[in-house]
Amino acid sequence: MIAIANEKHAAGPIPALVFRTATAEALTPDAAQFNAVLGFNYLHLVRDLPGTLRRIHAVLAAEGLFISKTPCIGDMNPLIKFALPAMRAIGKAPYAGVFRAADLRQHIRAAGFDILATENHATKGNEARPYIVARKR
Repeated sequence: MIAIANEKHAAGPIPALVFRTATAEALTPDAAQFNAVLGFNYLHLVRDLPGTLRRIHAVLAAEGLFISKTPCIGDMNPLIKFALPAMRAIGKAPYAGVFRAADLRQHIRAAGFDILATENHATKGNEARPYIVARKR
């Protein structure tokens, strides 16, 4: 996605527009202020969800946007909660936090964001993957 964005930007450059990839842990609040941070299929993989959201909040400019979409395993088929630890034990799955979409929205608000929009995206059934647009307070 970054390569596509850079290609389109090269065709019609906008001054001061930069795209980059990084984990929230790699960003430092004093390094840069971003107008937007996108976190797709990421938040369920972090071990410290509240801390990660606070760090994202810290690197955003005033009224910056945080846009995310991540699986909410707590809202999915209950069997997945039991399969994940077994798959991790044999090295077939990474750490995955188990939380519900309502919990995720609460964490986002607690980190200092106002949620502007939420949609549920799923490939099938109840695979809850909320798409959330939030603004820094």
